Amino acid sequence: MIANVSPHEPLPSDSGRIATNILAFARLLRSAGLPVGTGRVLDTIAAVQTLGIGLRDDFYWCMFALFVSRAEQRELFDQAFHIFWRNPRIMERLLGLMLPALRIDAEAELEEMSRRLADALGNHTSQVPTQDESETFELDAAFTFSSCEVLQTMDFEQMSAAELRAAKQAIAKLRLPIMDVPTRRFDRAEQGTSIDMHATLRASLRAGVAIPLKYRTPRRRHPPLVVLCDISGSMQRYSRMFLHFMHAVTNDRDRVHTFVFATHLTNISRHLRHRDVDLALDNVSGAVTDWAGGTRIGACLREFNNQWSRRVLGQGAVTLIISDGLDRDEASGLRTQMERLAKSSRRLIWLNPLLRYERFEAKAQGIKAMLPYVDDFRSAHSLASLTELADVLSGNTNGASIR
Repeated sequence: MIANVSPHEPLPSDSGRIATNILAFARLLRSAGLPVGTGRVLDTIAAVQTLGIGLRDDFYWCMFALFVSRAEQRELFDQAFHIFWRNPRIMERLLGLMLPALRIDAEAELEEMSRRLADALGNHTSQVPTQDESETFELDAAFTFSSCEVLQTMDFEQMSAAELRAAKQAIAKLRLPIMDVPTRRFDRAEQGTSIDMHATLRASLRAGVAIPLKYRTPRRRHPPLVVLCDISGSMQRYSRMFLHFMHAVTNDRDRVHTFVFATHLTNISRHLRHRDVDLALDNVSGAVTDWAGGTRIGACLREFNNQWSRRVLGQGAVTLIISDGLDRDEASGLRTQMERLAKSSRRLIWLNPLLRYERFEAKAQGIKAMLPYVDDFRSAHSLASLTELADVLSGNTNGASIR
């Protein structure tokens, strides 16, 4: 629920710095997890200049319309607005959160948002517009505590900024083993069941009456790993963590190919090969143009199958798809592209953050179209789920040899 905003409350008197304050407010929202970019900030400043500085409720709903794009962002925006712009009733609402009371699901979500907002305010106290220096606001410090054990199972969506930093450090140390499979090439062996005829004939030229037998064994190697990660608006909070995950995997082994998609497909493999994760992600940000856009899974898989599958899916590649399966094109052509992708891969694994819900049901058209062609359907919303993925990928599976 959005808190009532009184139409008779005036805006802060320091209206001459309204553009600067809007910019600081946008930084607070971004730190708290809302996808607020430069374009939205400029549009908001222009809208406020057009609307004029009038009553607080007009100002509130103007910013709400431009900064909030999803229903679950409303409560966080409401909290941030009334703290940043100094709502006199904010202490009453915060005390209500801290008093012991019966918690329901909505209150639990509100507490998680308060943790993220408290962490963001800790980094932006100097940017909050001040009318009365003696007026201060405090949030319960217990909201920001998380032990290592809790961090392992905590949803990425609910982590504060400090917890996200700790999770990124843990992901950087993650090692993702992939089973090694026999190739069509051979190495020499001291004994075995397969005789190396060339080595045996060469040895016979140097031997006398008895011909020593030489043996060979198939050379084993990790198959290529191909990662397709959804970066649409519904996956934005998770895609940031998965980029760190893909960087760690790329720098841990060879033959890793990484792609991101929303409205179109982008190959980011060469950007993630840089050892410095910050520089690597900066390069990715410059290369990708459809962050937090719509999702066209079928069209993006078609582009991958037509342009990249023959280059990267050879030699028995293992394919990871990281997506919630929500397709704005209503799964147009998705079934055909998933079938082709499954036939080209040794193993097709789908990581879906929506599986964190106990009552998850495959009702979306995109999910229904993808599920029949997936070998493993797993959750990917926490550090523990990524660790479990390592156990899945390290297991041996039957399949054809790779070259």
